[in-house]
Amino acid sequence: MVMKKFINDPANLTRELLAGYEIAYGNKIRIVSEKIVTRVTPKSPDKVRLVTLGGAGHEPALSGFVGTGMLDYSVVGDIFAAPNAPKVVEALKLADSPAGTLFIILNHAGDVLNGNLALQMAERQNLKIRKVLTHDDIAPGANAPIADRRGLVGCVPLFKVAGAAAEQGLPLEQVWTIAERFSQNMATLAVAMRGASHPATGGTIFDLPDDQMEIGMGQHGEGGTGAQKLMSAEQTAQIMTDRLVNAVKAKAGDELLVVLNGAGATTLMELYIVMTGVKRYLDAKGIRLARAVVDELLTVQEMAGFQMMVAKMDAEMLRLWDAPCDTPYMTVR
Repeated sequence: MVMKKFINDPANLTRELLAGYEIAYGNKIRIVSEKIVTRVTPKSPDKVRLVTLGGAGHEPALSGFVGTGMLDYSVVGDIFAAPNAPKVVEALKLADSPAGTLFIILNHAGDVLNGNLALQMAERQNLKIRKVLTHDDIAPGANAPIADRRGLVGCVPLFKVAGAAAEQGLPLEQVWTIAERFSQNMATLAVAMRGASHPATGGTIFDLPDDQMEIGMGQHGEGGTGAQKLMSAEQTAQIMTDRLVNAVKAKAGDELLVVLNGAGATTLMELYIVMTGVKRYLDAKGIRLARAVVDELLTVQEMAGFQMMVAKMDAEMLRLWDAPCDTPYMTVR
C-alpha cells in the first residue's frame, strides 16, 4: 500500500494537527502545554472533571469530545502511541478540584501502562481520582478476561453519559458508578476490509486481499476472528448484531443504543445501509432501537470498515445520553 496523505514533516504530525484543531475549534477548546486539550470555559470546581488519554491518528477521537457535557481534558500522544505518564499527571493536576476527577483509560497496552503509572504518581500527590477502564471489544469473546478485550468506540458514549452526570453536579462516586454501569452494559465489534498506513512512517499497518474482510480486527491491525470472504451489508449486520446482542444479554422489550463508527474510508452510504440491517434484526427480536448514531467518531486513517457498538439502556442512561453537550464533534441541544 502506497501512502498518499497531505502532510508536511512526519516528525511534526501531532503538533501540527493539534494546531489546526485549535484554529478550527478555538471557540470550544484550547491546547495547553503542547499536548493537553482542554475546554475553553472550565467547569466549576464543585463538579467532577473527566480526563482521558490516547494516541493521535484516530481523529476526531479522543480530543474531539472535549467540551461542555463530555470531557474536560484529553492528553494526546504521538501517532498511535500513548502519551507519557508525566504529561498525564500534568493534566490530572490541572483537573484537580474538590469534586475530584474521573480518569477514563481505553484498554490498550500503552494507555494502560502509562495511565496506571500516572495514577500512582497522582495519588502520591493526594489527588482525588477514580478510574474507569473501557474494554468493550468482544472479538476475544464476551466473557474473555478484561485484559484481552480492547477499548474501542464505546469510550465515546461513555464520555457522554458520564460527562452528563458530572455536568449535572453528581458526586464523584455516583459519576464513577454510572460510568462503570454503562461500561458493563456495552459491547463493540469491529470489521475491516482494507488496511491503513502509518502516517509517520508510511508503513502498512495491515492489509487484506480485495475479496476478504475480517470481523474482530482491532483498530491497530490486531487480529480478529480470521479473514473470510467479503459479505453483503445485510449479512455483516446480522452476524455482528447477533453477537453484540448476545454479549449484552438483550432480550425482547429491552432498549439499545447502537453506534456505527466508520473507520476512515467507509462511506456514510455504506454505514446507513448496514444500519437498516441492524434495525431489521432488532425488530425481529422485539428489541427497541432507542437511539442510533452513524458517524466517524474514532478512525484509523484510511482503514475501510467500521465498529458497531451496542449498549443496553435504561431510563437514567437515556436521560444522560439526551442531556445537552457542546463539543467539536458531538453536540446535543
